[in-house]
Amino acid sequence: MRPSVLLQYVVPQRLMSAAVRRATHARWRPWKDFLIDTIARRYGVDRSEAESAANADYEHFNAFFTRALKAGVRPYEADPDALLMPADGRISQVGRIRAGSIFQAKGHEYAAAALLGDESAAVPYRDGAFATIYLSPRDYHRVHMPWAGRLVETVHVPGRLFSVAPFTVDAIPGLFARNERLVCHFETSFGPMAVVMVAAMLVSGIQTVWGGIEVPPYARRVLRKDHRAEAIELARGAEMARFLMGSTVIVLVPPGVELAPGLDPLSAVQLGQRLATVAHNAG
Repeated sequence: MRPSVLLQYVVPQRLMSAAVRRATHARWRPWKDFLIDTIARRYGVDRSEAESAANADYEHFNAFFTRALKAGVRPYEADPDALLMPADGRISQVGRIRAGSIFQAKGHEYAAAALLGDESAAVPYRDGAFATIYLSPRDYHRVHMPWAGRLVETVHVPGRLFSVAPFTVDAIPGLFARNERLVCHFETSFGPMAVVMVAAMLVSGIQTVWGGIEVPPYARRVLRKDHRAEAIELARGAEMARFLMGSTVIVLVPPGVELAPGLDPLSAVQLGQRLATVAHNAG
């Protein structure tokens, strides 16, 4: 195991994240502009796609990091049976869930129940499908609905804050089921759908459109919120959440939803392209 991975086991992950959070929310203009320009240059951020390319329009670096896109730059797949890619990024892994087990990387699998923090919640996905999408610092950091759905419950699962960069995913067993995460359960026309927002090293913030900033604070125990009475319904393609710095989103669907061909590990993907196809008799 490489030293950079071993180091993640011993560094104060939450303390480091808190320090970076303060730095990326600082409003002092020279510092804010320095961070924006440095990250944009280093990672090749395409500012032409943003609603605004001007540093002055962002109060701090994190506002730039969670920037909105111009209307129309991410057209959604027109086929109404297409389940959409929820974010820009790269495929980490995608495939069938085999008897409740999700493939992470060569030599590593983890249980859907461990990811969701609930044995019973994992039952509908036992032989379904999953997609794990990694968002790098260059990517658009808002996550959108793959399919129209009604929010049923969120589950904030406590955990570590390992990096979710590919080299760490390849090395740390069960990483996504070990990191802090927010599990969002939806009811859809084809049955249940889970969208899991996985926190990671450094800022590790998660914000939803219905609840605002959900992480931090970090959880000491599993925290459940029942949203049924609020009747929160989100359309296919609507924004549902944001990562306040980069991380990974995982989508779980039940049998009857067929993954699109050609989605290979490390392949670049964009919000709105076809992730899967929903059979008319699904659900």
